[in-house]
Amino acid sequence: MWDNHRALGAVATCLNWLAVLALLFAGGFYLVHSPLFPVRKINIQGQMARVTPVQLRYIAENELSGTFFTVDIDQTRAAFGKLPWVREAQVRRRWPDQLDIMVLEHKALARWGENGLIGTDGQWFDAASDQSLPVLFGPQGSEGEMAQALARFSKALEPSGLKPLRLWMNERRAWRVELDNGVVLELGRGAVDERIHRFAQNWKTTLSDLPYQVDTVDLRYPNGYAVKMPDYKAPAAK
Repeated sequence: MWDNHRALGAVATCLNWLAVLALLFAGGFYLVHSPLFPVRKINIQGQMARVTPVQLRYIAENELSGTFFTVDIDQTRAAFGKLPWVREAQVRRRWPDQLDIMVLEHKALARWGENGLIGTDGQWFDAASDQSLPVLFGPQGSEGEMAQALARFSKALEPSGLKPLRLWMNERRAWRVELDNGVVLELGRGAVDERIHRFAQNWKTTLSDLPYQVDTVDLRYPNGYAVKMPDYKAPAAK
């Protein structure tokens, strides 16, 4: 081989190309990691009512690292996502030295028992709120289903002028609703939407005119309902 000038020339050419590639790689690595390309500006946008500028500044100053090329987009997104009211953070680079971050907040729909909140998207999140919100109680994993039911029940109750205050669903998928006037609706399983609609249609025309306090309305009957009135006394037998 050492006497083969053509083979030696090919090897030399290959080695030269490898050296050029190594040089280009080293130069590119240096440029990418060079302090010549810092992130000089972080532009944060979004309609934010709960996330504070102090929280955003803390994340920007303490959680982000790297140059314009090496800053970890996924890690940056996750860092802003740690804030309690942040539903999503969208992050992208803008040449030559800027990060654009769009922050999307949760919008609270209800409380989940005594632990966290449910957003309008049906997702649970851990945050505190001083809002007056309905309270949902249900099995783990039923947050989305209960959020949808709350929206349907609220709509169905509009003719009655009443609103859901607390909503329960047990492991057997039986439903119970407490209204903002203190009346409890026993809906059971099955056709719960039809039953709550039946109540709404009868509240102003019949139930609210009863001369007794209505405590519970049991709608688990095919064509009617039973009413519990604590202060009702049956007429004495003659």
